[in-house]
Amino acid sequence: MICPASASRRRFRSEQEPADRAEHLSSFFPCPGLRRPAGDRGSRHPQRLPRRRGRHRVGRWAGYQALVKWARGFGAVRRAGVECTGSFGAALARHLATVDIDVFEVNQPDKANRRRRGKNDAIDAESAARSVLNGQASALAKGGQGPVEMVRMFKVAKTSALKSRTQAINQLKAVLVSADPMLRDELRDLRTAKLVQRCIAWTPTTPTDSATAARYTLRLLACRIDRLSQEIADLNAQIAAVLADHNPAMLNTYGVGPDTAATLLIAAGDNPERLRSEASFAALCGVSPVEASSGRTQRHRLNRGGDRQANSALRSIVLVRLRWDQRTRDYIDRRVREGKTKREAVRCLKRYIARELYRIITAPDPQATSAHRAA
Repeated sequence: MICPASASRRRFRSEQEPADRAEHLSSFFPCPGLRRPAGDRGSRHPQRLPRRRGRHRVGRWAGYQALVKWARGFGAVRRAGVECTGSFGAALARHLATVDIDVFEVNQPDKANRRRRGKNDAIDAESAARSVLNGQASALAKGGQGPVEMVRMFKVAKTSALKSRTQAINQLKAVLVSADPMLRDELRDLRTAKLVQRCIAWTPTTPTDSATAARYTLRLLACRIDRLSQEIADLNAQIAAVLADHNPAMLNTYGVGPDTAATLLIAAGDNPERLRSEASFAALCGVSPVEASSGRTQRHRLNRGGDRQANSALRSIVLVRLRWDQRTRDYIDRRVREGKTKREAVRCLKRYIARELYRIITAPDPQATSAHRAA
């Protein structure tokens, strides 16, 4: 297969910028035929149309449409390889999916090839096209327009709110440590929630010395903590509502709460059918053992890859079941008697739970969903 880079660049420039060649598109070199490479890296956007002096820049959506029209000028386009489909390339991947083009997630080029050939947009685009052609890029990109994407946005906001609240609580207690002894004695035995409410109840005053400045700062931090707590509660309610409407079977699974369910659904994406089997979901969560055999030694090692947040969610489910589920405790005891350590037994249990949840994620119970909506 040949990639006529210069011809493609000349044709695209002649269609989009006949009068101005000083500022042209970032290199985008398609391979005529089945697939088109695409990269999307910040300001050097390969699908961004040029900006000429005295004229408005063409909208990004119009640029995507022009890109597809231009690519289809070489023939049928059935597949596309896109880098960073979860960040910079998300909008491009969604647009390609709406025009019936299968989008594959492309990883960064091989480091050995990059050392030999160097790096620029032309090389990256050609590498993306070839990785889709030879089947190396076989993972379909996540869909980003469904309820799981809503949950992901809520989780992003919640995570930052939790970090900010923790930081504010630590700052409040640090200020209290160095405050006036009488003020410390007044607040010493209060738990965090009551401490925050006590500081909020203070009458706001203008600070005139170190003691009043400490009270002013404590009240300010307490109000911030209270506001962040309200945001977190609101986001929790939003997440629970979306999950209950999208996949109530996940919430009905023993040991699965809104946070763990949201994390696992985000790992699978809005199109979980892209996962070919429960083994692929286990590998995505980092709970599939990795072959590490050599010669006559046959063994497996711990998988340290995958989505570590999804791995942590599976571990949380295991810990809940170990605390409250008798069948889980019996299973751990049986595997320990067989010679495994408790850690190894827990890893086996995480693998089984991934298999159980894969069926629920890919094929949610329609009766449970309809019953929830009727209620």
